[in-house]
Amino acid sequence: MVIVDTSVWVDYLNGVPNAETTWLRVQINRQVIGLTDLVLCEVLQGLRDDAAVGPTRQALAGCVVYRSGGEDLAVASALNYRRLRAAGITIRKTIDCLIATFCIENDHALLHRDRDFDAFEKRLGLKVVHAVEEPYV
Repeated sequence: MVIVDTSVWVDYLNGVPNAETTWLRVQINRQVIGLTDLVLCEVLQGLRDDAAVGPTRQALAGCVVYRSGGEDLAVASALNYRRLRAAGITIRKTIDCLIATFCIENDHALLHRDRDFDAFEKRLGLKVVHAVEEPYV
């Protein structure tokens, strides 16, 4: 399962061409794509007006939305944050810790465009989809 982060969904929904949105456009009909409830919240919060909520929900309707909260995830995320902090790496957003830890704990790969996830990949074993830059077709 590939979980897609907000950083990719925003570009994808706005038609911004890059390696990650191209990968998503090709793969969205080939495999099951997921997102967490936290990513869904971020995407919907970022919409400019209420009229965009319906079409955005429709665009995401084919994806699996995972519930990602709870005490176990909160504790694991805090421990991962502290591990990275002890290595001199400060993650800027708590929500990124939760998303990365959710993926690690559930053995999901993450498609993202956010440098905060790089430390989770390098230090904590987060699986990441590395999209290759291709022409937007």
